[in-house]
Amino acid sequence: MESEKINKIQVNLKEFFRSGITRKITFRIANLLKLRQIIFDNERLILKALKDDLNKSEIEAYSSEIGIVIKEIDYALKHIEKWSRPQKVKTPLINKPGRSYFIYEPYGTALIISPWNYPFGLFFLPLVGAIAAGNCMLLKPSEIAQNTSALIAKLLNENFSENYLRVIEGDAKVTQELINPLTDYIFFTGSTEVGKIIMKKAAEYLIPITLELGGKNPCIVDKDADLEISAKRIAWGKFFNSGQTCIAPDYLLLHKDIKNQFISIFKQTITKFYGENLLENKNLAKVINEKHFNRLIKLLSEGKIEIGGQHSREKPFIAPTLISEINENSEILKNEIFGPILPVLSFDNLDDEILKILAKPKPLAIYYFSKNKSKQEKIINSTSSGGVCINGTINFIMSNDLPFGGVGQSGFGKYHGKASFETFSHKKAILKKSFHLDQKYMYPPNKLSFNIFKKAVKFLY
Repeated sequence: MESEKINKIQVNLKEFFRSGITRKITFRIANLLKLRQIIFDNERLILKALKDDLNKSEIEAYSSEIGIVIKEIDYALKHIEKWSRPQKVKTPLINKPGRSYFIYEPYGTALIISPWNYPFGLFFLPLVGAIAAGNCMLLKPSEIAQNTSALIAKLLNENFSENYLRVIEGDAKVTQELINPLTDYIFFTGSTEVGKIIMKKAAEYLIPITLELGGKNPCIVDKDADLEISAKRIAWGKFFNSGQTCIAPDYLLLHKDIKNQFISIFKQTITKFYGENLLENKNLAKVINEKHFNRLIKLLSEGKIEIGGQHSREKPFIAPTLISEINENSEILKNEIFGPILPVLSFDNLDDEILKILAKPKPLAIYYFSKNKSKQEKIINSTSSGGVCINGTINFIMSNDLPFGGVGQSGFGKYHGKASFETFSHKKAILKKSFHLDQKYMYPPNKLSFNIFKKAVKFLY
C-alpha cells in the first residue's frame, strides 16, 4: 500500500479519535458486542482459514483461537465499567483541601501487529483490550498466514467504520510504513529479531510499545514428579500447534535418576496421543511454510531421535520428535525451536540448572514438575521469566486474571484481561485543589528555618 494512502487512513483515525466518541463506555461496549457477533456468525469461515493455513483441527483451532477470544470479550464486557471509573487515591496534607485520583485514558491510534502462528487468536486478543480502552485501531495481520489474514481484513473492514478501525494487509515494508508520528501506541507479537526492528523504528518517534516475543523456555522434570502426568502435560504443551507456540517447552531437563524412565513414558505418550504412524495423523498442525520446514529439518541431525523424525515436504509436516544425546553447544539449544522438536538433557543438581538458566536470556516461560514445595518456590523466586507454571505447561495463559507477557529478551508489557485494558490506556494523574487555605509558607521568601521546614515535610508530603 502506498504511503499516501496509509497516511490518509491514519489521519482519519486520528480525527475520529479526537471527536471523543471512542471514549464513551457505551460505544466501547457496542463495538465489543459487534466483534463478538462477527466471530459467532463466521465461525466456520474462521475454522476453514486456520485449517488452510496451519492444518489446525477444529478442537485445537477453537480452543486456542476462537474460544479464548470470546472469553476475553466476555471478560472485558463484564468489567469495563469498573475498570474505566476514576480511581481515588490519598491526598497529602500539602494539597488539602483537594482531591487526588487517576483515570485511564486511551492513547489514540493503536497499531497492532500480529503473528502467523495463532493468526486469529493473537490478532484479536490485544484488539479486545484496545477497543475496551477506547482507542482507534490500525491492524496488521501476518501475511504468512494468508488465508486468515484475508478473512480478518474482509470481516473487520466490511463491518467497522474505516475511521475507527482499519485492517491493512502487507509485508514487512508495509509494517515499517505504519510506524510514524501518527501512531500513538504499538503492540507487536512475533520474534525477538523482528521485535528489535520494530522497537528501533518506534524509538525514532518515541512511540510507547509492547513487545510479545519468545525464547528458550526450559521444562524441568525433577525425580519426585508424577512422570505419567508430567509426560502428558509436556507432550500436549509442546506439540500443540506443532510446537509453533511462543510459550511451548523448548528444551527438556530431566533429573538423571528418572531420565530413561521418563523418555520411555514420553514415547508411549506420543504414540497414545498421535498414533503409531505419525505421518498419517490428520489432526496435527503443519509447519507454516517451506522456509521454516527447512530450518527445522536441519535440527533433526543434532542428536539421537528417540521417537518421531518423520517428515513430509509436501504438507509440509514434521512428526512430534524427541531428541536425546544433545551436545550443549548444538544449534538446537541456541535459538528458539518453534517447531515439533524437543531436545532432552539431564541434570543432577537443581541449583546448577538454575544458574545455567540465569546465564541465558530471560525466557517467556519456565516449567517445573515436582511435588517438592520448597523446590517449587526456589524456581519461582530464583529465576526470571515472563511466567512460571508448576506441574503444567502452556495452560497458564488460560486465566483472564493472570497478566501475560515477557521480560528482557522475551519482551515487555502485559496483556489478557485487565492487563490488556491497562496496556492500551494511559494512567493519567489528576489533582483538584481548592482556593481555600492557601499554604503561604511554601512561597518565597520562605521565612521558616531549614530545620523546621525539614520536620514539616514529613507531615505535609
